[in-house]
Amino acid sequence: MDKKILGLIAGNGKFPLLFAQKAKSRGYSVVAAAIRGDTSFALKFLVDKFARFKVGELKKLFAFFARQGVREVIMAGQVDPDNLFEKNVVFDKEFQKIFDAIRDRKADTIFSAIADKLQSQGIRLVDSTFLLKEYLAPKGTLTQRAPTERELDDIEFGRNIAKAMGGLDVGQTVVVKEKAILAIEAMEGTDRTIARGAGIARDGAVVVKMSKPNQDLRFDVPVVGPRTLQTMIRARARCLGIEAGKTLLIDRDRCVRLANKAGICIVAA
Repeated sequence: MDKKILGLIAGNGKFPLLFAQKAKSRGYSVVAAAIRGDTSFALKFLVDKFARFKVGELKKLFAFFARQGVREVIMAGQVDPDNLFEKNVVFDKEFQKIFDAIRDRKADTIFSAIADKLQSQGIRLVDSTFLLKEYLAPKGTLTQRAPTERELDDIEFGRNIAKAMGGLDVGQTVVVKEKAILAIEAMEGTDRTIARGAGIARDGAVVVKMSKPNQDLRFDVPVVGPRTLQTMIRARARCLGIEAGKTLLIDRDRCVRLANKAGICIVAA
């Protein structure tokens, strides 16, 4: 019996690597489209077929998936905004048509348009967490240190702000301290947001990352991992609040070890 083929549009970070490993362990044949300048080369050794594409090479990506018989695709990992807005970036006609047609260039708008284009090619974009449900953060305090009352107040405050921002498709992460908003994520990503906000706080910042109110699980699912904790440690942030059941926690054991060693608490609510 032939293996079921699964396409993977891979951005940066460990999410694409983790997904590829899990899919292979479940018997899938994985066909990966990597983004130049973003995707780890290690992915090549975890999948059955591998090809690299520049940002904006949509026609080539469609042709690659068609040649490999791909009918279902997942998106995993972010695309560095520096690559999207690089001076010399060139979009092919397929990508340019999408950009010319969409009402704005928010993440959900772009990804939804790409999903529609994939569907028109006979390729369905599927829930990026469907093989990774065990990695969704469980409810409760995940670290040795529990949050203080002030930190709990900041998490609740930050949660409301993050949900409001998510509703506008601005970002998922906010950095707060004593109910002051220090940074709100835009296109720069979580790590840069943490560094910016915690730099203002100097120490004791609370980082809150939430799903959007109407989160489309096919793309832009909230993800935290060791790199998130390392960024918090460098920035002297003290607490991470995430959404239970809706945030992918990559390499949970290592995250908890890093947090415990630094005295950071992680709370999923």
